[in-house]
Amino acid sequence: MASQSTTRGILYVTMQPKEGLPTAQFHDWYNNEHGPGRLRLSFCRNGFRYRAKDLPPSSSTGTQEQPEWMAIYDIEDMDMLTKDVYTKLRKAPVQSQRERDTMKQIHVDRRFYDSIKGDEWKADDFKVLEEVQNEGEGNAMAAAFFSLKEGKDKEEELSKWYHEEHMALLSKVPGWRRTRRFVTSYLDLQDGREKVYLALHEFAPQNGLGGAEFGQAMSTDWAKKINDSVVKSRVIRVYNLYYTFGPAPRDLQSLTSSDTVPAESTDGATKTYPASSNSNRPAIESFITTPDGVSLPYRLEGSADPNAPLLVLSNSILVEYGIWDDFVSNFLQLTNNKYRVLRYNTRGRTALPSSADKDVTVEKLAGDVVTVMDALRAKTASVVGVSLGGATALCAGLMYPERITAFVGCDTNSFAPESNPKAWGERIAVAEKEGLKSSSTSEPIVGEELAEATTRRWFVKESYEDHGLEKKIASVKEMVKTNSLEGFKDGVKALYQYDFRDKMGAYKGKGAFLVGAGDGVLPKTMKGIADSLGSGVELKVVDKAGHLPMVEQPKEVAEFVAKFLG
Repeated sequence: MASQSTTRGILYVTMQPKEGLPTAQFHDWYNNEHGPGRLRLSFCRNGFRYRAKDLPPSSSTGTQEQPEWMAIYDIEDMDMLTKDVYTKLRKAPVQSQRERDTMKQIHVDRRFYDSIKGDEWKADDFKVLEEVQNEGEGNAMAAAFFSLKEGKDKEEELSKWYHEEHMALLSKVPGWRRTRRFVTSYLDLQDGREKVYLALHEFAPQNGLGGAEFGQAMSTDWAKKINDSVVKSRVIRVYNLYYTFGPAPRDLQSLTSSDTVPAESTDGATKTYPASSNSNRPAIESFITTPDGVSLPYRLEGSADPNAPLLVLSNSILVEYGIWDDFVSNFLQLTNNKYRVLRYNTRGRTALPSSADKDVTVEKLAGDVVTVMDALRAKTASVVGVSLGGATALCAGLMYPERITAFVGCDTNSFAPESNPKAWGERIAVAEKEGLKSSSTSEPIVGEELAEATTRRWFVKESYEDHGLEKKIASVKEMVKTNSLEGFKDGVKALYQYDFRDKMGAYKGKGAFLVGAGDGVLPKTMKGIADSLGSGVELKVVDKAGHLPMVEQPKEVAEFVAKFLG
């Protein structure tokens, strides 16, 4: 919670690309690098991009004097904008070369405004646009800038007019949602900027701006007096909401243009792949940070339509999201790129930070699915998971039926057998005894012995005899071998104790299960699980596959999921 001395406000930025900067390149940089970097700051509550709607009809773009693009961020503590946590974003080495090059091709005007306490008015049906359930909700904004004539009474008179007349009339304009008032921040005043009052008026996309009610609010005797005797100058800009930032890059649309090129953040944590460089489908690799500070790397690809349905893929323990490579290629081909596909490394792939809750449960992992969705501003998603990821998918479907529209649980169980803690404890002991460490970080890793035993257990004998699968099995083995030992020890706790059986009968959503025919007793066990979900659901048994059927038989698994999701 903010302290009493905290000053809230906004960062208000207008931008006009110079001639020669491709539009798609501008949007890719802004949506996939610049904006998410700000939204990852704890004091930055939200971020929106607006596009001017008041430009001359003869001009398709703005000018330096009347920019086409505006961005606004609500800031919890304006003083944080002077701290290194923010200022370092705008300079090397944190600022990427791509950002430096792009900013040289844009006219930028950055302004800080402090909130005027008590000067916020909301309609009864006002919606908080940064909340994910309101993603896609349009918004119109009129930004009114006032500089005042000399005299302290001028500020008081302007404020009195707003409180005693103007807002009562303005709130009657059809579509009005909210009005907030601001004043040039002390941060800008220190730099010698003129003191300006800013009013942000928000409206529904279909509104009465320019209509009779609006005209009445602007033409009273008091309004005329304010304009004549109080206001020195006034500028009004009108915008439509264009894009809502989240803390995770997600704009695949801009990556479909031939004008965009592969890009990488300075730390390598975020990479964008235009369609032309990635099998004709755009992709983004970046990370999401959970509320308790765990970084979850992800890859988003597929449909460039921001409203396309989202499919989330959840891993088994000890592997990376690369286990889904062939499944994703087959699935997107089968569905004609209808879906956006999101896969991520679950917590436990790497060592958990000190801030993290080390008591990992399947419920927490299901919560991570929703955290991932929120970061990508996805209202709903389907989830497919395998092994621990399958339990996660089942749990997410049961816990969040309003968010998870369908799930497929692969090679999993609806409860943790009593033998699990002992069995996994023995496997941890094998890794600890070997004592292998990462060659790059010197961190303890799972090691060769457990990796060999694990992959031998996961894959059927036929796969080891299939030369086409040699590289895949070797890749999975390397994933297991290099998994953080500490991350493994924390992440595996989720398999020690869970039980969803008493919740499954009442489930009314869309679910299915899938299992490799060669995965021990699981085909029989999962038949009972499928029968107990709601009124019973389909169980797909995949021949010539063990614990990771999406690796051994990716096309067959993709065909089932594509048909199931419809």
